[in-house]
Amino acid sequence: QVQLVESGGGLVQPGGSLRLSCAASRSIFSINAMGWYRQAPGKQRELVALMPFGGITAYADSVKGRFTISVDNALNTVYLQMNSLKPEDTAVYYCYATIFGPRDFWGQGTQVTVSS
Repeated sequence: QVQLVESGGGLVQPGGSLRLSCAASRSIFSINAMGWYRQAPGKQRELVALMPFGGITAYADSVKGRFTISVDNALNTVYLQMNSLKPEDTAVYYCYATIFGPRDFWGQGTQVTVSS
């Protein structure tokens, strides 16, 4: 099992930046991949970024060049740095992890609101 605890959401103005954190309850070296999904009101949950450990991170076209995933191995934490935020980025953001088994796990979600 993996518990994922998210933090860092909030209200930000268009063009601003925000960094989301996702802390895993086990070593990320035992996790196959981690990433972020988001779900806006009335919309289906969509992939934002997916980072297979040892592989190449994939980003949704809508966030390429603006969002970046990074990792702190000591803290078992994955970050999503979001720059040049747009109102269209408003959504609940969910941390995601998959481990060998296979099994999928989700964070509790954190609200990101981009509004002037």
